[in-house]
Parts: sequence; structure tokens; C-alpha cells
Amino acid sequence: MEEYVLLYHKRRLHWLFDMFLLLNVNFLCFVFYVLSENAVEVLQRYRRDRRVLLDFLLSGSLIKKVVMPPGAVSLDDVDLDQVSVDFVLNCARKGSVDEFFLATNPETSGSPPKRAPPPVPVLVPSPIMPGLLKSLSLNSTQVEEVSSLSKSQSLNSAQVQELTVDDIEDFEDDDLEEADSRRYSRRVLNDAADLVLGLPSFATGITDDDLRETAYEILLAAAGASGGLIVPSKEKKKEKKSRLMRKLGRSRSEQVVTQSQHMTGLVGILETMRIQMEISEAMDIRTRQGLLNALVGRVGKRMDTLLIPLELLCCISRTEFSDKKTYIRWQKRQLNMLEEGLVNHAAVGFSELGRKASELRILLAKLEESETLPSPSGELQRTDCLRSLREIAVPLAERPAGGDLTGEVCHWADGYHLNVRLYEKLLLSVFDVLDEGKLTEEVEEILELLKSTWRILGITETIHYTCYAWVLFRQFVITCEQGLLQHAIDQLKKIPLKEQRGPQERLHLKSLHCKVESDQKSADLTFLQSFLLPIQKWADNQLGDYHLHLPEGSTVMDKVVVVAMVVRRLLLEEPELAMQSVHATDRDQIESYVSSSIKNAFVRILRDVETMSIATDEHPLALLAEQAIKLLKKDTTVFVPILSQRHPQANVVSASLLHKLYGIKLKPFLDGVEHLTEDVVSVFPAADSLEQYVMTVIESACEEGTAETYIRKLTQYKVSSAFIAIYT
Repeated sequence: MEEYVLLYHKRRLHWLFDMFLLLNVNFLCFVFYVLSENAVEVLQRYRRDRRVLLDFLLSGSLIKKVVMPPGAVSLDDVDLDQVSVDFVLNCARKGSVDEFFLATNPETSGSPPKRAPPPVPVLVPSPIMPGLLKSLSLNSTQVEEVSSLSKSQSLNSAQVQELTVDDIEDFEDDDLEEADSRRYSRRVLNDAADLVLGLPSFATGITDDDLRETAYEILLAAAGASGGLIVPSKEKKKEKKSRLMRKLGRSRSEQVVTQSQHMTGLVGILETMRIQMEISEAMDIRTRQGLLNALVGRVGKRMDTLLIPLELLCCISRTEFSDKKTYIRWQKRQLNMLEEGLVNHAAVGFSELGRKASELRILLAKLEESETLPSPSGELQRTDCLRSLREIAVPLAERPAGGDLTGEVCHWADGYHLNVRLYEKLLLSVFDVLDEGKLTEEVEEILELLKSTWRILGITETIHYTCYAWVLFRQFVITCEQGLLQHAIDQLKKIPLKEQRGPQERLHLKSLHCKVESDQKSADLTFLQSFLLPIQKWADNQLGDYHLHLPEGSTVMDKVVVVAMVVRRLLLEEPELAMQSVHATDRDQIESYVSSSIKNAFVRILRDVETMSIATDEHPLALLAEQAIKLLKKDTTVFVPILSQRHPQANVVSASLLHKLYGIKLKPFLDGVEHLTEDVVSVFPAADSLEQYVMTVIESACEEGTAETYIRKLTQYKVSSAFIAIYT
């Protein structure tokens, strides 16, 4: 049954996808064939996207009047899960319905789509990171490349669709071009599952969505501390409709309504952040109102010194949510954040207050239990628990840290590693929702606004640059956008070295460490190690086989080398890694990349030669010598110019190693030669050509006098001597 429901939702989502494109909605969360996610996550995503679409349609001008069910005042009070999407879209397409009653019977909402879902494009491994790609698979009878679709071709199957461009009145060319460009700008994203932070999981099981929503609440509190927090009315929210939505709702005789002016200043950038972070308008309004209510009667109290989860629990009631399930999920998130921030990852140690931590956990459990009790007793227990929770939680949060005055800072979200995970979610808002490989136009304003959260989250410049570099680099791995890689390099270079940091920041960073369990091993990692080791591992993997991962060399390889060197220099300052480092200099590290990649490439050549020998009836060693020459030529022309910037003799390293590897394979053949044969006639000249080319490469890479030193180190094949020995 669960598999059927999942298939139903996937098929319906693909149908709704066309509607999203035509409605010009800035919404790119529709990645609905991510089969690496489990069924529950896919269904949760479907439910959220479905509600967004319905709310968007019903708030527009296509339907003149929406009749609410009994007890509902606005759409926020309606359970949109019970509304038929089919009927709403038909009403929007016809444009002739004056009223729409939100009293849909779910049993009559229609059957699942009868047509099969369209095929999923094959993900072609990128030359930059094929090792990270995991192709998505789906049972389908046909596979097409998205890039091969013409602009007149639908992303769906060839069957007749419910809604087409021709059905929309006055659909202008620029709108069509914009929708088309968005359709084709969608990237084939790479899997970055192997590129994860070296941080432990949370004991309470909080999810990425929990972190994202809490991060937005912190952002609102930080904005409120500067007096920039207002609560927009629901009427004004409904007035913000897209240009295409207004066109869908007007008749031919009506004039085009001019687009409303964009919001500016702090109000505008907060609205941008809300959209970027996928926060619903209902949650935004609830949180703003709750934070403002929390300050009532507290003269002189800054909003960024509030214990935000506790204040929201006290100031937001169950009646402000559309259904009980939504409220329970919201409350559970707030309780989990309190436990993680005050107990599991407290910024200040407990000492004699350890007993209070146990009491806090008990209160959190009772508060969650109150929702399962009957109405009178449940409300009473909730009220008592919140009162007791405030008595315990506030003193825990206001314990002074180094240099703080009591009450100056509320320590609930600045404990490591909770704070950096929250800050990571805020930083992810810098990417364009329409093109994951680009930064949004408001990136500078967003970064400036995020500085206001540093006080709450305990972020320093070093932490900011490190987190931002991580976010940019991971997005580069996902999108292959070289611009992001350059931005990541810029941020990595801004991370100050140990001697450039102030004494207070050095002590602070030294205190940030965590224990990570992996492969039955436990590792105690510092802050920089948690963020930079995954980047170093990825770069080492790419450069350790650059012939495979970076076959064209170019600027991408150059930038990856820069990343590897900068990260390596930062990590060498960490005492544990400094002692374990095998390669003391950048030159040694580059030499290890050359050696590793040449060995890997030679192994692949050996496999290819075996097949080629059978097909061409040539001796494998003769073919191997020819392929080795080709490999060395490509290495010297494509890769060495990049690597020689940090290792002038990179050519010598690759040529000498390739000469040695071929010599190992050639030696048994030379030892077994007793008389002239066809094999000898083919192998000896090929081996000699390889050796002569190797010597030429070494001589061209070295100054006069030094080339002889390297050539003498070679174990020469002595093919001429072996050939003469046959006739003696």
C-alpha cells in the first residue's frame, strides 16, 4: 500500500510540475525523483509542495470567492491535504468559477493519474567528479537527455495535457521565454553524499528542516534587536501575486495591472530570506508575532537575548495552527532545540547545575506528554510545565561565559556544534533558487544581515569564513559551477592562520571539538578539522587520479590544486595532523598526486591493452609501450603545466615512474628472449621508443647538467644489448 501511495504522489507531482512552470512560480524545491530518499521523506516533501501550490492558487484572482468551511477564517485554518488539486486546477484553467467551496471529500478527489510517469534522464558522470556521482534509476521504457529537448517539446509524455500554453489568454512571448529558460536552466545535480561535515548527529534526532526553521527564527530575533521586525498583515501578503497570475485571472478587455513595487531595506531582505529558506508565510507571521509578544512588558530587553524556543512556546498557542499535527511537530522541534542547546551542546559547562539539566529533560518530556491528555488536564499540565521550564531554562541560558556579564547574552544556540549547523542553514540562502550554481543578486545584503546573528550563535570571523567556504565548496561539487569554486577559494584564503588570530579567538577555537564515530573508529576533531578534512579528502581523491577525474586539466584542475594546498596549510596548524603529516611541503604533496595518478592510469592502460591485443593480434607489450607514450604526452602537455607551478620537476616524476612501471612488465619478456621472433621484432622497437621519449621529456624539463643525474637513476631497458645478444 505504501508503494502504491508513493507512486501515486510521484505521478501527480510530475503533472503539477507543468503547472508550476506555467505559473512562473519561483519554486525549485520540486526535486521529486530523488530515489536516495526514503518513502517518508518523499511523501513529506510532496505534502509540503502540494500545500504551497494550493495556497498559491486559492490566494490568487482566478477564483473570485473562496467559501471557507465552518470555523475557518483564512486558508491557514484549512486542512489543504483534504482539498482536490484536480478540481482547483480545472477551475483555474476555465477561469469561469465564481465560488469555490473548501469542503472537498477526499474519497472523491479522483484516482491517481493513469499515464505512466515520464522517463528519468540518465545522469552522465561529470569529468570533474565521477567518483561522487550515483546515477538515479527508475523503471521506465525510454530514456531521454533533458538537454536534447526542443523548446516546443513538453517535459511530460506526448499525451494530451490538462493545461497548455494555448489555454492561457494573453500569454506574452517574454513570459514564455522566461518559463522556458527556467525549464532548461535546471541542472543535473551531482550527489555529494560523500562530502559531509565531520560532526556527530544530534541525540534528539532534529532534522535539516528543523535546523532551517529554527535558523530563520534566530534571524528574525536578530532583526528584531535592531527594531526592524514588523508583522505583515495577511491582506498584504495576498496582494503579492506574480505577473502571470494576474494575467491568468483577467479578461481580454482588462488592462494589464502594473507590478507592485518591490519591498526594500530590511523588510525586503527578510522577505527574500523567507523565500530562500522555504519558510511559509503562516510560520513567518506566527514567529514575528510571538517574538514581539515576548517583549511586552520587558523594557530594555533586547530580542536577541531571548531564549527563543521557550518564548515561542509560551507566546504561540495551539489555535494559531491549521491542524494539531502541525502544532505537535512545531512544539517537538522547539523542545528538541531547548534540549540540544541547553543540555547536549551547552556553551557553558554545568558544574553544580548538572541536576538542573536532568530536571529540564523531565519537564520537556512532561510538556510533550501534555498534548496526549484530555483538554482540561492537558492544558493545566502544559501551563505548569512552562512555568517550571522558565524557572530552570532561563538561569541555564544566562550563565556567563568568558567575558560576559550576566544577562548580556543568552547562551542557548551558541554551543558547538549546534551553532555551526544552524549557521550553515542560514548561509545556504545565498544561492539562487532558480539556478543552484549561482549566487543570488542579494548575496551581499544577505551576508551583512547574517552578521546580526553572530551574537546569538557565537560566530567569529574565522568560523564565518570556514562555514561559508564549506557551503560554497559543497555547492560547487553538487553543481560543477566553477564560479562557486573560485568563491570558495576566496573564502578559504580569508581564514586567518593561527598567528593572525587574536588570543581570545585562539582559545575559543581550541575549545571547539567533537567526537565522531565512523567505521568502528572514534575521532576527536577540532572545528577546522570537521570542516576542512572533508574538503581535503575530496581534493586528494580528485588529484590522486587526475587523469580520470580531471581529464581536460584546464582551470578546474588549477583551482582544485589551490584548494588542496590552502586547506593543507590550514590543517597543518592543527597539532594532531601536523604530527601525522607524511608530506612536509607542497612539493612533496604534488609529487604524491603525480605518482598516484600515473599508477592508476597505467593500471587502466593494462586492462585496455589486453582487449586491444586480442582484437589487433599485436603483442601486449608493444601496445603497452605505445599507450604509455600517449599517456606521457598528455601528462606533459595538459597536467604538468599546472602542477609544475608548485613542483618544477613534475615532468621528471611522471616520466621516471612510467619508465619504471613499463620496465617491470618488460623485464620477464627480456629475460626469456633467446632468438629472433615476431614478438621480439614488435616489442623491442616499441620499448626503445618509449625509453627514448622518456629521456627526451626529462632533458627538456631539467637544466643542463641535472638531466644526466635523473637519467642515471633510471633502470634502462638495454634493448640494444638484448638484441645483439641474440646473434652472439
